[in-house]
Amino acid sequence: MSAPSASLLPLTLDRASVRKRGQTILRDIDLTLQAEGFTIVMGPNGSGKTTLLRLMHGLDRSRTGSVEWAVDNIEARSQQAFVFQTPVMMRRSVLDNLAYPLKLRKTPRRQARETAMRWAESVELANRVDLDAHLLSGGERQKLAIARALITEPQVLFLDEPTANLDGGSTREVETIIRSANENGTRIVMTTHDIGQARRLATDVVFMNKGRICEHQLASGFFAQPISDAARAYLRGDIVE
Repeated sequence: MSAPSASLLPLTLDRASVRKRGQTILRDIDLTLQAEGFTIVMGPNGSGKTTLLRLMHGLDRSRTGSVEWAVDNIEARSQQAFVFQTPVMMRRSVLDNLAYPLKLRKTPRRQARETAMRWAESVELANRVDLDAHLLSGGERQKLAIARALITEPQVLFLDEPTANLDGGSTREVETIIRSANENGTRIVMTTHDIGQARRLATDVVFMNKGRICEHQLASGFFAQPISDAARAYLRGDIVE
């Protein structure tokens, strides 16, 4: 049996910034994520939430400062996963979509398909495994995307508004999957506009506005007594400019 992987965390961002098409999207980002927890990133549209996740995952690069994992970047990338708001489906069956990450890791075909079937059962897609993934409903696609991300047992999972376009029932199912993953040791970092969802899931909250982190504190403190004027306005339902 192979030795367990070294912990990726903490992740430390020191005065990091991101520029795209001549505009600064993130500015002077200082943030440390510890080894345990369920971090929710909140803020108004255009505040930089998705870009922050992309920066941490390595999809965007910092123009200044640093983004440092506790291990080298190659090892860090191999032990994390990212699920986009609109999940990417390959033109293959549900089972083949699930098995694909294992195939990339040279897992024997039979073992990969058996593992994929177990995951299909765990997210209630067992009766859909032979269906083309593009024919799934929105909620089913998101469950498939999350299961496909979790099938390699990443230490860290980034989720960009995974329930933004889902109804209540599908949202509940997705929350159950990611809460279970977190309870089983996967570090979750997730964006959401849904304040109720943040209250249900977060252990800590990063609140952003205008490309900056306004505050980062435990969820209990954030919802009881936010520090920044922008966060207080956001939680009241006011327009944040």
